[in-house]
Amino acid sequence: MKAKIRNITGAQSSKEIVFPSQFSEEIRPDLIKRAVLTIQANKRQAYGAKPRAGMRHSAELSRRRRKYRGSYGLGISRVPRKILSRRGTRMMWVGATAPGTKGGRRAHPPKASKGWAQKINVKEKRKAIRSALSASINKELVENRGHRVPSEYPLVIESKAEELTKTKQVVDMLTKLGLGEELERCQEKKIRAGKGTMRGRKYKKKKGPLLVIAKKSNLLTSARSISGVDVEIVDCLNTELLAPGTSPGRLTIYTEDAIKRLNEEKLFTNAIIKKVEKVEVKK
Repeated sequence: MKAKIRNITGAQSSKEIVFPSQFSEEIRPDLIKRAVLTIQANKRQAYGAKPRAGMRHSAELSRRRRKYRGSYGLGISRVPRKILSRRGTRMMWVGATAPGTKGGRRAHPPKASKGWAQKINVKEKRKAIRSALSASINKELVENRGHRVPSEYPLVIESKAEELTKTKQVVDMLTKLGLGEELERCQEKKIRAGKGTMRGRKYKKKKGPLLVIAKKSNLLTSARSISGVDVEIVDCLNTELLAPGTSPGRLTIYTEDAIKRLNEEKLFTNAIIKKVEKVEVKK
């Protein structure tokens, strides 16, 4: 598949670029979903109750016949209790430690020792990324995901875009590429329901375009404040970025150098070519 390279101004240049073999992979939604869920599971933070929660106080209750502070013959249940106060030999107890009592421990609390991590085979992971890459240039899939796609898709821009230093310049570039409606869609906010509203997640944010660049550059910082827009270096791509929420077909814009690097280094294939830096040996 070929695509014409666009300028920063949105105009088409005479140059064309051929997408490498990574973009011709069969689209496998099942494999993409598995890879995304694995990434999300490995990012999950362990949580749990204190191991001694609800058991950090004395709650011994004797059943001996003549034991002082005992409960023998009082007709009360055999629940561990702690003494709040007393009047002579009569004790004011309250249930403790046992799961069914007020102030007692939880029967089966969440444990911090539980492991949430998942594994996926290296070849499966690479195949999932290739599958998500091929879905990102499929116009029909991208439209079905809810993106506002311009008439000419897929989008490849010149590498000069990586040098943009201001957010306004990036917004102008995206608007001239025909993504004005897409940026407006990302700015629409939906109020979440439930407890998420009390934890700094009042609004539900939409995912917008993904900009894939060849190397660390100014675009990483100049585009990060645009709502819904993500920027990532090509060798750091993962399935979650290309298919948020396990749904393949995210609107993705590639720079010319990013496509070239995919082709030259055979990224995400089983024959990756790693560049080795030459080290000068001092004699």
